[in-house]
Amino acid sequence: MTSKIVITGAGVVSALGCGKAASLEALCAGRSGIGPVKNLKGGPEGLPVGEVPLSNEEMAALSGFPISKAANCPRTALMSILALQEALSDAEISSRERLSSVKKSPESLSLADIPVIGGTTVGGMDVTERIYPRVSALHSCGASTDMAVEFLGGAKFSATLSTACSSATNAIIYGANLLRSGKFHCVVCGGSESLSAYHFHGFNSLMILDKEPCRPFDATRAGLNLGEGAAYLVLETEESALKRGVKPIAVLSGWGNACDAFHQTASSPDGEGAFLAMRKALEMAGLDASAIDYVNAHGTGTPNNDASETSAIKRIFGENFPPVSSTKSFTGHATSASGSIKAVFCLLALQHGFVPRQLNWSTPDPACVIPQTEPLEKNIRHILCNAFGFGGNDSSIILSAYDA
Repeated sequence: MTSKIVITGAGVVSALGCGKAASLEALCAGRSGIGPVKNLKGGPEGLPVGEVPLSNEEMAALSGFPISKAANCPRTALMSILALQEALSDAEISSRERLSSVKKSPESLSLADIPVIGGTTVGGMDVTERIYPRVSALHSCGASTDMAVEFLGGAKFSATLSTACSSATNAIIYGANLLRSGKFHCVVCGGSESLSAYHFHGFNSLMILDKEPCRPFDATRAGLNLGEGAAYLVLETEESALKRGVKPIAVLSGWGNACDAFHQTASSPDGEGAFLAMRKALEMAGLDASAIDYVNAHGTGTPNNDASETSAIKRIFGENFPPVSSTKSFTGHATSASGSIKAVFCLLALQHGFVPRQLNWSTPDPACVIPQTEPLEKNIRHILCNAFGFGGNDSSIILSAYDA
């Protein structure tokens, strides 16, 4: 398959709010969504988080999900439903909930015609925590994706990837490869992850949670803030989009995945996996590193990650690298969903001509890049977006402006 892979729809839910409009407003205003825990019970007290500012019942009401069942529905699934609804609406793809609101044509698409690929790790853990020692039937990773898809009327098939913090980006890569196979012309892919006590205590045991708002690449950085959210992209061959009369938002021009297997949780000092992933993405896109206008870094705020990622960035770009920032300073680290959330933020940057700034940074570290901290309007053609997971499972994608 030689056709361009274009993006025709996107939806997002994060600590910045529900929908792309809320995200755009917060990114441009420099307003973080990180703050005290409100909805989650049982996590370490006093730690800031990037929590979606909606209860389960509020998300159910927004999506049309039965409010009476919201308490027993994984938060991961509820966020998936909202993000999927926005993405499908963007791409003029019908689902059971909105068949009457989508323009009809002989080339119209229904969710039932296309696959949905999700990425998550914690899945329905929040439900299991509430009913323990019983285990929820919706506990497994795939159950949350399947539940969201089923509520929307079903898909051609659904699958779930779980590679820690690169899960959603790997779902995007998997979706792109489905299109390259020629078996499908359209696919929906992304990820969702909710906060849980399991999340908190697991990361706390690694001693990488900051008691203050996270400061990626800052010399005083002390760790990450956990977050949650969901985001999905509709990927489609250019021929399919034009045949349907849907205007592409952007192009998925390149991607790469590498696993350096350096350590179960730590990044390699020279950023080997990150370097290989970025290099593969550039090679696939047919781009020189100098063509990249902005790097959306993995940028967790941990001493190890930020130094390792800087090493990889300098191996790719040398000392003259483009603007770099970590949008985790806005949302916290939404772990498995972070890659697709960041991808939607990158789409907004492409569409509206700006570089999302870095929040909370003040003190340079010789081992780290100096991130973009001031508002920057910029004509952007190509964005490199990184998502690196435990075990060195590292992935990068390149989003490019679409030329009709």
